[in-house]
Amino acid sequence: MAEQDGSAVRDEVAAARRIVVKVGSSSLTTAAGGLDADRVDALVDVLAKVLDGDGKGDGGRDGDGKGGAGGKEIVLVSSGAIAAGLAPLGLDRRPRDLARQQAAASVGQGLLVARYTASFARYGRRVGQVLLTTDDTSRRAHYRNATRTLDQLLAMGALPIVNENDTVATDEIRFGDNDRLAALVAHLVRADLLVLLSDVDGLYDGDPRTPGTSRIDEVRGPEDLDGVSIGSAGRSGVGTGGMVTKVEAARIATAAGVPVVLTSASRAGDALLGRHTGTFFHRTGRRSANRLLWLAHASAPRGALTLDDGAVRAVVERRTSLLPAGIAAVEGEFTAGDPVELRDTRGRPVARGLVNFDAKEIPQLIGRSTRDLARELGPAYEREVVHRDDLVVLD
Repeated sequence: MAEQDGSAVRDEVAAARRIVVKVGSSSLTTAAGGLDADRVDALVDVLAKVLDGDGKGDGGRDGDGKGGAGGKEIVLVSSGAIAAGLAPLGLDRRPRDLARQQAAASVGQGLLVARYTASFARYGRRVGQVLLTTDDTSRRAHYRNATRTLDQLLAMGALPIVNENDTVATDEIRFGDNDRLAALVAHLVRADLLVLLSDVDGLYDGDPRTPGTSRIDEVRGPEDLDGVSIGSAGRSGVGTGGMVTKVEAARIATAAGVPVVLTSASRAGDALLGRHTGTFFHRTGRRSANRLLWLAHASAPRGALTLDDGAVRAVVERRTSLLPAGIAAVEGEFTAGDPVELRDTRGRPVARGLVNFDAKEIPQLIGRSTRDLARELGPAYEREVVHRDDLVVLD
């Protein structure tokens, strides 16, 4: 594993202007499940000081409360809605069934945002709530709407607080954990940095409670994690994530050109100032302006299309659209606009895309040219089954 290059890490982190900060349930709630006002206030104190430029000399606010010319912008991805709703509903632990999770989120989301609103008001800061599901973000029009909303909130000096819309999300349209959501939001808002706050002060080469393990200062690529045992569960039992989801979030963000700092909530101030704390994940890919990262990592396929060998080569190697002539089989129940998996003849997923036809329409299209289909069924059928702009090739 690599040793930390302190100056490079400090410079890149300290220079970041638009930052996505993700905080987990365990850092905001009591063991019983209720919101811990002191913990929320402590986090807000740190974020407000960063926004105001305290200790850096390049921030400050202008007269209407917006960040100054050299100031920073923060988008907060906050867990805690379900956990905050447990105690008010008389639940002693996070429920397993979806209906009660949604009920807890309904009660807890209001409490969570009210607490943030009151806490940021101490600094004259406004907040705005943004609730997302994968369905909101994998479709083109919804993706544009989410981008506009977040950009406008930041432009008007408000701090967006993002959470998964647990109240209405079903298993099919859930992000699954807010670590992955935070990585995707970092891509969505074109962030310069993602900071993942946890109850552990970084990534360790084993269980941090075991003597002899050590913290990994930085990760430059997957090879730095070879042989590292990453636990799958958090300590508190009120959240859904663990170190596995945080490392996966870091992989998604860095592949999209966004560096990541992983540390504990108690060290958030040091992390945001670029001081040496936690684990720093270097960017591994280039920044992209498109929404296909959402399609690859946030969409749940509603069905699958099997492609013949020629279509696989066209889609994967030449990055073309998928035409009816290249389809060999269809499965699942989906409607036009849903995400579907594209597979080769061995059943291996090779791509994912948004389909332009209902599942029940596909059988009559299989293996046929768009010209023949248009002549027989009408001009609406002279089009791609999956357009290349709505298609992402899987690694």
